[in-house]
This record gives sequence, C-alpha cells and structure tokens, in this order.
Amino acid sequence: MQQHKSTFALALLASAALLTGAANAEGTIKVGLLATLEGPFTVLGQDGVRGAELALNEAHYMAGGKKLEIIKGSSDASPDSAVKAARKLVEQDGVSILIGPLSGDEGLAVRDYAKTQPGVTFVNGTSAAQDTTLRDAAPNFYRFSTDGAQWMAGLGEYAHDVKGYKTVVTIAEDYSFPYTQVFGFMAAFCKAGGHVPKKFWVPIGNKDFSSVIAAIPDKADAIYVALGGADGVNFLTQYQQAGGTAPLIGGSITVDQTVLGTQGKQRDYVVGTPSAGPIADNSEEPAWKKFVADYKAAFKDGFPSPSLFAQGYYINTHAVLLALDQAGGDLSNGEAKFRDALGKLEFDTPTGKVKLDKNRQAIADNYLTEVAKAADGHLYNKVIKVVPAVNQTLGIAEADFLKLGVANRDNPDCK
Repeated sequence: MQQHKSTFALALLASAALLTGAANAEGTIKVGLLATLEGPFTVLGQDGVRGAELALNEAHYMAGGKKLEIIKGSSDASPDSAVKAARKLVEQDGVSILIGPLSGDEGLAVRDYAKTQPGVTFVNGTSAAQDTTLRDAAPNFYRFSTDGAQWMAGLGEYAHDVKGYKTVVTIAEDYSFPYTQVFGFMAAFCKAGGHVPKKFWVPIGNKDFSSVIAAIPDKADAIYVALGGADGVNFLTQYQQAGGTAPLIGGSITVDQTVLGTQGKQRDYVVGTPSAGPIADNSEEPAWKKFVADYKAAFKDGFPSPSLFAQGYYINTHAVLLALDQAGGDLSNGEAKFRDALGKLEFDTPTGKVKLDKNRQAIADNYLTEVAKAADGHLYNKVIKVVPAVNQTLGIAEADFLKLGVANRDNPDCK
C-alpha cells in the first residue's frame, strides 16, 4: 500500500513537471519584482516599480519570445522583510527570475538567500551596499546598477578643492548603504586633506533629530547628509527650523527627486548642495531626455524627473529583457544560457553605457551635481561633471582596495 502511494506521488510529480514544461513551451516566464512598498522608503519603492514597469512596457511584457508574468513583492527596507518577500516569490509563486531589492541591508540579505536558490537568477533593484557583490558574492546575483561608493565618485575632491570645505561632519542612517556612501565620500575627501571629526548614525525611520542637531560642532565647514525618503525630509526640516546655517553635502538619496519633490521651506535650503550619483536631472544626453519624457508620459503621479530608484530598476529590468532575448527565453539547465548572456551584456542606458566586472557588478558613468531651482520652482540636480566608467574599486587595484577594509561605522576614519 505504501509503495502504491509512493508510486502515485511520483507520478503526480512527473505530471507536474510535464505541465510545467508545457507552460514554458506555451511561453510564459514568471518574474518577481521586489521593492520597498511599506515603511519610510515607500516613495522610493514606488518609483523603483515605475522604472521597472517602464522597461516592461517598452517590451510589451515580452522577452525571448515569451510572455512575462510579473509578480510583485513588498518589503519595508528591513532584511527580514526582504527575505520573507523573496522567499514567497521564489518558493510559493515560483518565479524564475527575481528583480530587487531596493535598500542596502536588504541586498545583502537577498544575496545570501540567493545562495540557497541556485536555480533562480537574482538581478538587483537599486540596493547599493558595497559588499553585496564585492565580498562573498552569490554566483546567481547580478547588479547592473552601481553601488553607493561608486555613486560618490568625484564628490570628495569637489567638496575639498572647489567648495573649500576642510572639516565635515557626517549624518547618515545606521546600516550598510550609508556606510558605503560615507566610505566613498571620505575615501576621496580625506585623501585630499579633509577631516571628519564626527559621524552621527541614526536608525531608519528616525523622527527626532534634535539631539543630533544640537551636537553638530560649530567648527564644521559643512554637513554631509546621507538620509533617504522621510528621514531626509525630517532632518532637513528640523535643521532649517533650528536655524542651522552650515552648508550641506548631499548623499545620493538625500538630494534625489524622492526628497527634492517634497514641499516645505527645507527645499530652498538645499539649493546649491553638491552631490553625486548615477543620474543628473538636467542631462542633455538624448537617451536621458527620452527616458524623462517617457517617464512623465507614463506616470502622471510620478516626480518632475525620474529618481535614481526609477533609473536603477529600469536598467536592471532592461538587462533581464536583453538577456532573455539573447537566450531565446531558454531557462533550462539552471538558466545557463540566460546567465551567460547576462554576464556578457554591455549596453547603452539613459545614463550611459553599462557592463559588468568579474563579480557581476556594474561599471558605469557617475554624475557630480549641484541642486538648482528651475523656472517653474521645482528643484533638480544640474550636471557639474561626468565621471566616466567608474568601477567598484574606484580606480584602485582590487587587492589594494580590499585592504582598505569593510565599510562600517568606524571605517574609514580621518580625524
């Protein structure tokens, strides 16, 4: 009797496998889309989804001759929520490809989860912690967007040499992505002769910055701020209300459209703030202008210009579509053809050419910018300089770069 049940169960599994094969033959590929649609980074995740949907719309939800079924997963920027959402997409919904997540600690957690799911391909959203790909990488995790240190290329030198800031304090959220941003800024700022006597770290979702504001040293020439979403708005509002006058240096997501697009007196305070990142709102490149026009036409509820989250999710989704086309939609044999195509991709994006290094990490242009006000009153990041083809080790030999250590609360240090 037990043997009969076992034989019957095996038959059912065989039938299921045949049905799955038939479904693939009919031409449908399930793709998971994971973004922060809850918590303080909700607006960031919403714009990330817009970017992914723009790429999918361009392809008419088809790639490699097959229809794409998109299944969304939601997180709140915490590693546990990201893994929980990823697990549902992979183990319950049965996606073959997962695009995401958005935030730094989420990326590290999803990378580790990817190692337990070798049959699924993971492609980043905008998660930008350095070690997602630099150390202990997962062979099935690909990132076509640059990391938070790459986003700082050009800013440290500009703050020191052009703006004349010699002493800077930093305020950032206490997790891996801001560690990476501060690392990228300080690597160049300290090398130029700058000093960072104090770093302030706050939890995601912090609403009261009064104690931090009161502790900012008077001798600081400027404040480097790496706070995103509601955190960035709250700090800028409270600092302005407290009568703060120190110039700002912006982390990439602090002067992104997800913050610049909000209302309040703090908007005027950030005009003139230097920053750097993967986009510049007023780029005159035809590909960027088309991207902005398409974004505005598709999303009436979007920002005046697409955020770096829209850009990142668009590029990573576009990479998936290109690789599926090159692989003919073939996901057999552990998705070998698809992954081979992903690894060899080199393509033009709205912000320049992108290719991957040996760690499956993007090499791409970066933009040094300053916040400006347009004639209609909206704020945007104007181009100061384009830093071409920034790699993950910021032009330093990898062995020497790794000796600098892991980006964290205490590293680097240049008092």
